[in-house]
Amino acid sequence: MEKEANGWALFPLLIFLLLFIGSGVLTGDFYKMPIIVALIITAAITLAMNRKKPFMDKVDVFTKGAGHPNIMLMAFIFLLAGAFAYTAKGMGAVDSTVNMALSVLPQNLLMVGLFIIACFISLSMGTSTGTIVALAPIGVSIADETGISLALAMATIIGGSMFGDNLSVISDTTIAAVRTQGTKMVDKFRTNFLIVLPAAILTAVILGAVTIGQQSAVDASSYQVVKIIPYVAVLLAALSGMNVLIVLSGGIALAGVIGILDGSYTFYSLINAVSEGVGSMTELAMIAIIIGGIVEVIRSNGGIEFILQLVMKKARTKKGAQFGMASLVSLTNLSTANNTIAIIIAGPLAKNIAQEYKVDPRKSASILDLFSCFVQGMIPYGAQMLAASGLSGISPISIMGYSIYPVLIGICGVLAIAFNLPRLREEKE
Repeated sequence: MEKEANGWALFPLLIFLLLFIGSGVLTGDFYKMPIIVALIITAAITLAMNRKKPFMDKVDVFTKGAGHPNIMLMAFIFLLAGAFAYTAKGMGAVDSTVNMALSVLPQNLLMVGLFIIACFISLSMGTSTGTIVALAPIGVSIADETGISLALAMATIIGGSMFGDNLSVISDTTIAAVRTQGTKMVDKFRTNFLIVLPAAILTAVILGAVTIGQQSAVDASSYQVVKIIPYVAVLLAALSGMNVLIVLSGGIALAGVIGILDGSYTFYSLINAVSEGVGSMTELAMIAIIIGGIVEVIRSNGGIEFILQLVMKKARTKKGAQFGMASLVSLTNLSTANNTIAIIIAGPLAKNIAQEYKVDPRKSASILDLFSCFVQGMIPYGAQMLAASGLSGISPISIMGYSIYPVLIGICGVLAIAFNLPRLREEKE
């Protein structure tokens, strides 16, 4: 049974944006309003709406969304990520990795190298969040040692992570896009890759240009190869397509063993490092859970259906239909803060639009995945921004200003639709 469209159901999202972003703009300090407090207020307003439903029924809907398997998995990944970050840092893995990078790469190419590594890991792992939590500690150390903006370093990692999230054959978003549009994985990959490749190349060029004058005071010889093993192991595990939970758990164990063997840890100091790492991410896990509950209530009240119907009215031509799909998944992503869920929601309707206006399913799948990743890489309340913010200790708003790659893939997506690129074989014939 379809829910009745209700634009009023989106009101809590407006309140959240006013509380979190508005207070930062007015005061000049985005830490004045903690995001979790803004979300708790938003959740209260969400539950107070739609008085036709009994309060406990709305609470049931909220808890269903908050406890969704995808949300719980995300929260657990955050906790493991914190444990891995602290454990690796405590035994010297981060410092050694950074110093090795500084000894290999020219100083003005450190951000370029970080972006390429993030692209490579995310393409292999199929998860943007997993890539961010693995690389954020390295990005923090590089920023500290070179004077490069920490916000730029975090945005660089987020950009590279969204590259793989958008393209990886084991990414949830790619799988959802392919399945909802009825096309083949390899065909979607080729089409999507041709659209975003210019964005990746231009991002690398821009990063090289904006960091060309940065200098480092690091002694490039002061690193131990053995301490880099945890990150190498994580990379190899990612290449094998191993589950991110296993990757992070293995990284924690390996960093702990090496730390004990070289004297960096005792058994109890290792346990404390793991505990501190988990504790550092508990707020982030709670944020993900609360967002999941809010989104589910908004969906139940007809907010998502309102977005779907609004976009449907705008499709008139084949090109307009493609822009409609892009708007559909973008608005849904803004409302759900989860690109996989956005594609799953928007996918069936996008397929109907594609069939009606004869849009190739390879393109419709690419549009859904590309624009959902564009939005997900930009919103300050998305898992990617929150993970980078939590691990670096800076506001997600400050990171947004350096979101080079997400902006460029959005531009490339618009140009691809406007100029019918790439021209697929069947379309040429």
